[in-house]
This record gives sequence, structure tokens and C-alpha cells, in this order.
Amino acid sequence: MLQVGLSLPRAPGGAAGGFPTEPDQGSGDGDGTGTAQAMLGSSPVTVVITSEADTWDIDAASCVGCGEFVDWDRMPEPEQQADIPRDILSKPPKELKKLAREGWWAASRALRARAYHQLSQQVACRLVTPDALVYRDVAGRLFGKHSVSSHPLPDFLEGCSMPTYCLNLEGVTALKKILICIGNLFPDITYSPILPSLVALLLHYSEDEAQCFENISRLIASNAPHTSYIDQSFLAHRASCMTFGDLANKHCPAAHKLIASTSENVFEVYSEWLSWLFHDLPFNYAIRVFDVYLLEGQKVLYRIALALLKQYRLSVTSAKLEGTDIKADLQAFVQNIAEHATVDKLLERAFGIRLFSRKEIWLLQMANRKALMERGITMVQSRQSFHLAVDMQSFSSSIVTAQEMRIIWSWIPERFSLFPPLLLFSTSEHGCSLQRFYLRCEGYEPTVLLIKTTEREVCGAFLSSDWSERKKNGATSGFFGTGECFVFTVRPEMERYEWVFIKKPELAKAVPRSRQRSPSPGPMSLLSSSPDGRGASSNRLAVPSPQRKGRLSPFLAIRHFLLPSKTASMFMSGSREGIIIGGGGGQALSLDADLLWGHTEHCETFDNPPLCQENFRVQLLEVWGFQNT
Repeated sequence: MLQVGLSLPRAPGGAAGGFPTEPDQGSGDGDGTGTAQAMLGSSPVTVVITSEADTWDIDAASCVGCGEFVDWDRMPEPEQQADIPRDILSKPPKELKKLAREGWWAASRALRARAYHQLSQQVACRLVTPDALVYRDVAGRLFGKHSVSSHPLPDFLEGCSMPTYCLNLEGVTALKKILICIGNLFPDITYSPILPSLVALLLHYSEDEAQCFENISRLIASNAPHTSYIDQSFLAHRASCMTFGDLANKHCPAAHKLIASTSENVFEVYSEWLSWLFHDLPFNYAIRVFDVYLLEGQKVLYRIALALLKQYRLSVTSAKLEGTDIKADLQAFVQNIAEHATVDKLLERAFGIRLFSRKEIWLLQMANRKALMERGITMVQSRQSFHLAVDMQSFSSSIVTAQEMRIIWSWIPERFSLFPPLLLFSTSEHGCSLQRFYLRCEGYEPTVLLIKTTEREVCGAFLSSDWSERKKNGATSGFFGTGECFVFTVRPEMERYEWVFIKKPELAKAVPRSRQRSPSPGPMSLLSSSPDGRGASSNRLAVPSPQRKGRLSPFLAIRHFLLPSKTASMFMSGSREGIIIGGGGGQALSLDADLLWGHTEHCETFDNPPLCQENFRVQLLEVWGFQNT
């Protein structure tokens, strides 16, 4: 048979440029078991075709059609399971999800190989998607006519790593050939750090290169609604990283607070979330992640990365992290995850996390993409670094310190944190006037309200909607805003209280699609602040959503949910008499028209305790906006 090897030009110091290779793999005594986790460079890849016998001793019968590319000495043994039903792969999708989560594919290499091919073939994708025949034709033209041929590194691999897991030398060569063909047949892919890992994992259980290529092509070309498998641009990748940061903020508050208090750039830490799963996890963990990913798409990756973050928080303390590179520490933790949790325990924890619907996560992803585009990031842009928009060295507030603001800033949805803060209103500078408060804050969305009381307590709120929304209610004082609003305390203790449905999403059902298409109701259908709640539906609250340039806040709009209680989504309200934040059984924060006196108590919207002394006098008040226009 033909053996295909890749000969790479040597970089200074003896390291190969272009694709990474294992140590000594070109020498006669090399065993090809190196880590192969070097960064991909920019040198061309040289493909050498030689006619020589296959020198690897592979028992292909142990896994018909999927042993050609594997170093069996490095592959974990199949896990023991009860008798496997013959019709296991013909089960309905819900049962297949359950089986994959429980690890049934791990019982047999042959079963996993069949499952991967069948599930990949069932992915809805574009009508014209390259298949195995196309691969054989293109690979033949690229690699089959010359003994030596050079090929540029695909653009989407710039700066990416290429884990090879348990692939042998022939498998590594096949991996590189498939990636080169993907670069030729999918020219729109400009950045995709996850792609090499997915191809490598599929190759372990593929009959040949062509089958692996066809299956990965279906994931690339997937067009299922609100479902994504592979980010294919820096814009999409960065939006996914921001979305993970938002989810970590909401679902892993303890870990998030720990990271925010010890890291200069929280977002840089979260930008590695996919690397945790498909670079740092050991093979026997990564392949179980891939099992469920094929059935459930990107949402399941968020779950598992959140579970890793929760597990990490259990293993460390703030004192231990002082002076530590938390990004590297997290990477080392994931690489040694077996010391902390079995793969079954990790997945059990992951599926115990109650995420919002796939559509809501998709909406958040789209909002993050829009924010990045407003920063000038395009679909064809290559990778670039991002830093916190807040310069903590120059930040100045009369209420909070730079360190306190860094924690507050880490709570804010990431798409807003791309933009630098702007002081909109301060009672020390603009006086104690509610009308001046409205005048200076209108046109900015979102805003952060900070309050310092005469008792030196500090609290506040993140408010997702423009204060001008209050005018849409006419003479009534209705509530508006979205589920991204939250209230918080800074002193004496830092704590955040989010919309109650974030911690209990099962209480809110998604609005049927037919209802979502109906026009937004007029102002009179908004929830009234009067005791009888006239104008509000008994089971659904609707909020108008003006589509204007620069608006970045569609996520968790309550029009997307059927809510069991009309008092659990009262986010913000404003009138000439004062402002209210949080309602239902009480008000989380309320301020009078002179911005001098306030009140705080438990409310159903945020399920918060009083944020400071229940009746308080305001010493200072500030409102911060975001410069996104």
C-alpha cells in the first residue's frame, strides 16, 4: 500500500515548521509517541509519497475499518457494559442522547465507529456538501501525481494547535491531508481552532480518510436552526468565547468571582474554553465529550466546560491562586482531571447544569457577534488579541475602587465589556435631580447604577434597557428591561442577585414559535405597577423591542417566555416620582425624585435580601454607560 508521510522544513533549533510532528518520528528508532501539541506555523507543508509496505502491526480485525490510523498501544481499552442491543443505533434521538451520555459507545470500538458515521450522516446540512468521492478526487489531484508536493498551510489553522491523541504516523499524515483538503474545498473558513481536534478524533473511528472527510464536512456545512457545530471565523469563535464567559458568569458565580479577583483579564481566561475540551482533556475524556457533541451540538460543549470550571473551583482557594497564572493553572487542572473526577462524574455534573434553551443561547451568540462587528471585527478577519475595555489604572469613581469595579465589570455581559465605560451622571457633579438623571442617561443602553449610602454601604444595579423606554408606557409607570438585569452589593460584602429564572430556568417555558411571530403589543399591554396589575396578561409579559442601531440587548427578553408569575419579571421602572428596580412582593431598590432617599427589600424578580439598610439616605450616586456608538 502507499505510505504517505509529511516532510517539513526545519525551523531554527531543529523544530519542524508548519504542522507539528512527534520527536524522532523521522528516525529509524522513533516510536512516534510524542505529544505533537506544538503551535502550527506558517511554513508550507510538504507531502512525500513513497511506495513501501505498511510497517505498523495493526490488528484491524479488532475494529473493522477503523484501525488503520491508530496506535493501539496508546488507545484505552473498551469499557465494560451489559449486553449491547443489536438495534441500539436505531433508537429514537432522545434515547440515543441518553445512551451517549451514559457512555455506551465506549463499550465497543466498532459500535463507536458505526455510531459516528451514522450520526454524522443524519446531521442536516447544505444541499451541496463535499462527500467521500469529492475527497478522493481532490486528494488524488493534490497528493497523487508527484513524489513531492508542497501545500500552503490552510489559513484557518494559523496559530492553532493540533492534538493527535492516539493516532499513529499514518494517522497524523491522514489528518494533515484532510485539513489541507478542507482548506481547498471550504475557502470561507478563515479561523477554526477546534477543527484539527475534531478531525483527529473522528479519524480514530473512520474506515478511511474519505469517510472521515465526508463526516466532518457535514458538521462544517450543518444548517440546522439554532444549532452550531464548528465556528468558522474569528468573529464566530470570539462570540462563542464571549458566550461561554456570559454563561460562566451566570452558572458558575463562585468560580467566576474567584477568577475575576485574581486575573487581570477574565475574558482571556475564558477564551481557552474550547482548548480545555479538545486539547487539554485526556483522550478517554475528550472522546466521551465527542460522543455527546455529535448528537447535541455546541450547547453540550458549554455544559461540559462549565462543569470543568465548577470542579476547578472546588479544588482551589483564593490564597492558593495569589500570584498564580490562572490560565495556566486551569489548563494543568484539565490535563490532570482524572485526579479530581471520573469522566462519568464530570458528565453527570455537566448535565445537571440547567442552561436556557438552544434558541436563547443562539440569541446571546448573535448579540455577541453584533457587538464584535460594531468593534470592527469582520467574518474574514484573522485572529487578534482582545483586552479589557476598562483601564483599571486610570479608572476613577467616587463610590467604588478599581478592584471593586473589576469585579462588577466581570458580572456584565461580555458584549458590553468590549466598550469602555463612560460616567453619565453623578450627584456630586450634576446635582440631585431625577430629571437631569433621565436627561443624561437616555440614549445609553445598558447602564450601571452605583449608590453609596450615608452609612458607607455600597450597592447598585446593572440595567439592560435605555431609560427612555419608560416613555412608551404613557401616563402609567410600567416595568421594562430584560432578564440580564441584576442587582448587587459591594460593601460590606460583594454579592450579585440575578433574575430568578436564571437559577431556575425550568420555571419559564419558551413561547411557541407562532406567538413569537405576532407583533409586539402596544404600551397598554405592559405590566402596570398598580396593585391590580391592569393591562398585564395573567401568564405572559410582553416588552416592545425597538430595533435601532447600536442596540445590543435582545437576550433574555421576557417576550420569549411564558412566565408563571407576572411579578417575577419587573426589572426597572421610572416616572416623575422616582425609579424602581426589581418588583413583586417588594422593591429591590427605589429612589425618590430628589435622589436623596431610598428603600430596599426582598423582591420576587431577583429573589434578593435588602441590599443595604432598608431605608437609607443617598450620599453619592453614579451612573456609568458604555461607549458603543
